[in-house]
Amino acid sequence: MSTPETPRLRRLVLIALALSLGAAVSLGITRFAYGLLLPVMRDDLAWSYTLAGGMNTANAAGYLLGALATPWLMRRFGAAAVLLGGALLASLFMAASGFFTAANPLLLQRLLAGVASAFVFVAGGLLAARLGARLPAHAGLLLGLYYGGTGWGIAVSALGVPALLQAAQGVPHGWTWAWWGLALACLVATAVLVWPARLLHKEELSTQASTAQKPDFMPDPLPWRRMLPALAGYTLFGVGYIGYMTFVIALLREQGVGAGAITLFYTLLGLAVVASARIWAGLLQRAQGGGALALLNALLGVATILPALTGAWPVVLASGLLFGAVFLSVVASTTAFVRHNLPQAQWAAGISAFTILFAFGQIVGPTVVGWVADGPGGLARGLVYSAAALWLGAWLAWRQKPLA
Repeated sequence: MSTPETPRLRRLVLIALALSLGAAVSLGITRFAYGLLLPVMRDDLAWSYTLAGGMNTANAAGYLLGALATPWLMRRFGAAAVLLGGALLASLFMAASGFFTAANPLLLQRLLAGVASAFVFVAGGLLAARLGARLPAHAGLLLGLYYGGTGWGIAVSALGVPALLQAAQGVPHGWTWAWWGLALACLVATAVLVWPARLLHKEELSTQASTAQKPDFMPDPLPWRRMLPALAGYTLFGVGYIGYMTFVIALLREQGVGAGAITLFYTLLGLAVVASARIWAGLLQRAQGGGALALLNALLGVATILPALTGAWPVVLASGLLFGAVFLSVVASTTAFVRHNLPQAQWAAGISAFTILFAFGQIVGPTVVGWVADGPGGLARGLVYSAAALWLGAWLAWRQKPLA
């Protein structure tokens, strides 16, 4: 049955879906496509797992630098401009990976791509939160649609990378073709982002005009101490989830899973991310404290440990589906926490605070899991450590109370 707000909701859903391509670029492609390329690059370039994980550690370090700079950039240029500029830079840095085989230039590329992806992800998250403020009853859905866009990037990578690697068979360092193909996908997504960015930029200008009439206004500082359980739980999410996304494809190859099955696994994982917008919208709408973050972290720990316990295909596939259906909703849960508990003037600072600590966790995760994987027990043991970090994060987040 149609209601008076239905046409408005449809328009906001369309804007959120277009905006979600920012998440597709910043995480779905720029961050997670590397997991598909890690095995073939490691074989071709004779990398250890520690160095292979170090590539995503460099990416996470860049993400931290970008997250630190993004609040200032958004104040200076506006969130919409930062979103578009970051997406364009991410596309260019992805293309640059196809021109190097030495480790140091590739590490630098991953660092710079991480900086750009933070610009996109943080700015897009703020714009999605503002969209949700227009229809608070549907804010959980709109946030979920934005973050679920990461799944589109994962699915495109899962389908595109194997095809490009196949086309480049026999070509020296044929994996470079995949980097160029991914860069092209990022450029296409950036072109689509122009529409929501322009719409939301006009709203930013009107908001700035109204606040400019209040020169003495300064938002209160964040209540860091009272937010500590959620912040700590989210940091451990960064430590735990990235080990899975960096190494699960390499583990499946070690377990003898075929190329077609791996493509299916990663594509379904990506589509589950997209579906997560609907699955968890109600939870994100209701949870005022750390309950959503705790539940989702705990489920993610289950998904992470399953491939470490068994290589049985139904269990592995269930792991990918559960992981995809949960992990970006963990990110959405922190934006929902900020929206529920802080005044709108503090939303940018709150989202940036969570993003910065998330980036610290991501810096630690890949290298530690890679170091563990180079020792006895291999990649399976590394994923056990990742699951333990997620469960510890769930316990900490459960202690987070709503901010009165």
